[in-house]
Amino acid sequence: MYNFIDWIKNIDLYAIVDGVIFATIAILFIIFFAYKRHMRVLVLLLSVFLLDVLVQVLAQLHQGEALTVARYVMHYFTLFVLIVTAVVYQNDFKSIFQKVGNPKGLSIFGDSMSSDDELREATTEILSACQDMAKQDVGAIIIIDMNGDIQDTIIDSGTQLGAVLTAPLLESIFNTKAPLHDGAVIVRGNKIVAAGCFLPLTQRNVNKEMGTRHRAAIGITEETDVLSIVVSEETGIISVVKHGEIKRYMTMDKLKDEIEDAYGISMAAIARREAKEEKKHHGRL
Repeated sequence: MYNFIDWIKNIDLYAIVDGVIFATIAILFIIFFAYKRHMRVLVLLLSVFLLDVLVQVLAQLHQGEALTVARYVMHYFTLFVLIVTAVVYQNDFKSIFQKVGNPKGLSIFGDSMSSDDELREATTEILSACQDMAKQDVGAIIIIDMNGDIQDTIIDSGTQLGAVLTAPLLESIFNTKAPLHDGAVIVRGNKIVAAGCFLPLTQRNVNKEMGTRHRAAIGITEETDVLSIVVSEETGIISVVKHGEIKRYMTMDKLKDEIEDAYGISMAAIARREAKEEKKHHGRL
């Protein structure tokens, strides 16, 4: 069992190093759950841990003779919660270790390394493909992932392509006779990273008019900072989803604005980028 009282009374260099290691691990956990936007899980874990610490401290104040049952229950309950967390998030941890072991990962496909001109051309290609598919009532789901937030497990669920994005290629992928048309296309920069990918479905109640594609588009944006574009197979309506919020009945102009903002090449995004670079420049001066 832990002995926090003795640890506090005998603070030395080793105790400081011990505390720094603990703080680092705690910060990494907080960053992980904040990144996943699973703050309720983080609050639950912190509550269990703090309760465990409180029980241990109270027991040690009475020379370890108090709260005997509570100490053992909280100790093993904390271990149980940590194991359950590791099991639930095993795919995320696997993805992290894969990226640590192979930092380049799928970046060979040119993640977010495209020039502004290439991104504008990619925007035009996406707009053209969406317009054609909407007219023909061809269903599609396109995920623009500029920050590389999509997990490797999702990309591995489809077929990796690494191809330059073009309207004909997108339309051929979502052709109803094509083997990859049921899944999502993952786009990074001006490249199609993968096609036929399976996405997590949102657990929220959504409009009955929206099907599996819309639920998947919402679900992936609840977990990652991406832009989802959905073309409805039944109605031809084009929708976009970001941060779990869906916007329907997109015109080409509105869709262009959304794509350019996701790519960071809209007027507002460029202004923010220039302001940030200017701030860094003044900071160096």
